[in-house]
Amino acid sequence: MYFIAAFGLLMTCLSIIMIVKPNYWSDAMVNFSKKPYFHWFEINTRIGAGLVFVLFNKSTLYPHLILSMGYLLIAVGFGLLITGSVKHRKFAVWSADKFKSIFRLAGIGSFIFGLFLIYISIIGVISN
Repeated sequence: MYFIAAFGLLMTCLSIIMIVKPNYWSDAMVNFSKKPYFHWFEINTRIGAGLVFVLFNKSTLYPHLILSMGYLLIAVGFGLLITGSVKHRKFAVWSADKFKSIFRLAGIGSFIFGLFLIYISIIGVISN
């Protein structure tokens, strides 16, 4: 499914920022967490992406992995809903500071995984 490939492309682009400017990434996380729509945006994007992963997992090279990721994204979305906006914002600010030192490494892992998502989506479409 092309959405999954687009998700992988977005992931690789954001990963480049994490790799090149980890402090900028940390500051951006904190600034975004202050936006009034932050909490609902995070919930909706996770549940929405999760639903797409669940619905279109069979069009990828590894459908069980994508299905599992979809359910995980949906669960995280509902977990954020239960957690509430205040705790979610506090966690975002805390994690932006706490994990700043590993953003570059995490960005490399995220970049590779984004490329993997693109690959399995495109190959899945070609092979179907």
